[in-house]
Amino acid sequence: MARKLRIEYAGAIYHVTVRMLGDWKREENLLFEDDADRERFLGVLADRVEQFGIRLYLFVLMSNHFHLVLETPKGNCGRFMQSLTTAYTVYFNLRHHRHGHLVDGRYKAKLVDGEEYLLKLSRYVHLNPVWVGPVKDLPVQEKLEYLRSYRWSSYGGYMGKEKPLEYVEYGPVLSEMSGKRRAWPRRYREYVESDLAEDDEELKAVLKASPGCIGGEGFRTWVNERYDELLKKHKKPEDVSFRRTTRLLEPETVLRTLAEVLEVPKEEFRKRRRNCALRGVAAKLLGQYAGVTQREVAGLLKVGSGAAISQNVRRMSAKLAGDKKLARRVSLVRTRLEGMLKPTESRKRAAR
Repeated sequence: MARKLRIEYAGAIYHVTVRMLGDWKREENLLFEDDADRERFLGVLADRVEQFGIRLYLFVLMSNHFHLVLETPKGNCGRFMQSLTTAYTVYFNLRHHRHGHLVDGRYKAKLVDGEEYLLKLSRYVHLNPVWVGPVKDLPVQEKLEYLRSYRWSSYGGYMGKEKPLEYVEYGPVLSEMSGKRRAWPRRYREYVESDLAEDDEELKAVLKASPGCIGGEGFRTWVNERYDELLKKHKKPEDVSFRRTTRLLEPETVLRTLAEVLEVPKEEFRKRRRNCALRGVAAKLLGQYAGVTQREVAGLLKVGSGAAISQNVRRMSAKLAGDKKLARRVSLVRTRLEGMLKPTESRKRAAR
């Protein structure tokens, strides 16, 4: 069977699901046989997140599969996942005296429209432990107790019960909560646990709408067009990547538009200022609309490194949550940039 095309690009967000090879529903086919396996996997995960420059938003480990929600600033999901699963397989085979493959090589990696669905998806993934096995038939209160005590998930760090993990980025999801920053964990817990009694029918419909992505109609159309481009370029639909080798918009166009809407000179985005979110806004939009990597953004904005850019983006997310005026202006910038993208892509399609 031909392998499905895999789309990769800088700044892509994925919901990754990896299952045990073979009949993963059989109880004896375990991806994690005990807590030592789970601890080792999380250690490998932390190492690979740092090595490949991944932004890990959340994770959930089950007995025969695991979920990750992550962003790839370097457009390298495939290489990251290969390294992660290979390292864990080597460990698992040595410890449990087995050989051969451990996980299904064709893991699912759905592209996610992070602007619209990251928060909803985080709730869906964090609730996974109470939606499978015998737990799914328990009363709501017992499900709630099980969920809060489940150790092998990023949920504990999100709701403030456990110390935050260094390799998990909580800010982009928590900043979606209203109110003061210190209240975000409590509000997020309430948001997640509200779905125990009432399902998110909208998200369920979106999850079923496309096998390759999680997003609205416009996002699904964009992803489908990228698949079509790949199919035209390759006679056999093998496992290849779509990368934004040409920028959708020029970086200077993005910066100029942002400067016009915010009514500030472009040079403001390159200045070092304590607690200033402007560079974070510029960095985020450059990644989304100009397709540049964090390292390239660092050069454009005269910042020391890609890691510093990541910190700027996190600060920006927190700032937007409490500054409605700035959030409205950034939304206006996005609208203008989206308007610039559409005719460009139409001309490209017409020229082919």
